[in-house]
Amino acid sequence: MNAKAIIDLSLPDLALVYGLILLVAALARLRGIGQERDLLWSSLRMVVQLLAVGYVLHFVFTLESAAPVLLILAVMTAFSVQAVADRVKYRMPRFYRIVGSSILVGCGGATFFFCNAVIGLDPWYDPRYLIPLAGMIIGNSMTGAALAAERLAAEMRERREEIETALCLGATARAASREAVRSAYRAALIPSINAMAAMGLVFLPGMMTGQILSGTEPITAVKYQIAVMCVITGSVAVTSFLILLQGYRAYFTPAHQFREEEGA
Repeated sequence: MNAKAIIDLSLPDLALVYGLILLVAALARLRGIGQERDLLWSSLRMVVQLLAVGYVLHFVFTLESAAPVLLILAVMTAFSVQAVADRVKYRMPRFYRIVGSSILVGCGGATFFFCNAVIGLDPWYDPRYLIPLAGMIIGNSMTGAALAAERLAAEMRERREEIETALCLGATARAASREAVRSAYRAALIPSINAMAAMGLVFLPGMMTGQILSGTEPITAVKYQIAVMCVITGSVAVTSFLILLQGYRAYFTPAHQFREEEGA
């Protein structure tokens, strides 16, 4: 089958589809919801941010250097940590260090494994593959990271008396917080499990849809989507595991005593 040229979208096309945002804002105002300003502001930020990213990527794609690619990945990681922080109500001690290192190892390891061991990029920093794939992996892992951090903090607060009682009876910090960690890890994996169960029957994933629209054979797009989803699930699992492994320890002193202070 001959690949068809990609159908480009003109500015009038974008203006037409942006009318849907204006329609939603009008409905919100009509019903007195009061979110129309936030909706319009968020949509304008989306447009500006995506256009800026598009021009930056256009420039980076013309370069033959790993430095700007790694810089973009570092910026993406930093913003992802802040996005996780904005989502959680209670933060574990040493929050930024724990979440940042976990995302760096979990998402970074999964990205480079997929791009080099599976796809075999040449060069290894090929921005056309590395940056979009890293974005998908980090973006999807943020949800699991936020759920792990939020649930662990909530469990440690709610189970404090239970944990302290276990410590008084001779339990280690690891044993006393085992149920809290299990509950947090279970919560972190639920979105990925549900997404895999519904994929293909309930909805078609964005990457697969984008590849098909760009002229890729459907079966090739499916294989890429399966591979990416496996990598995303692995990244979520490893990132969440590292957050919980470091996170529960941050609540205790070296003498296995509950720390008095809790904070960021």
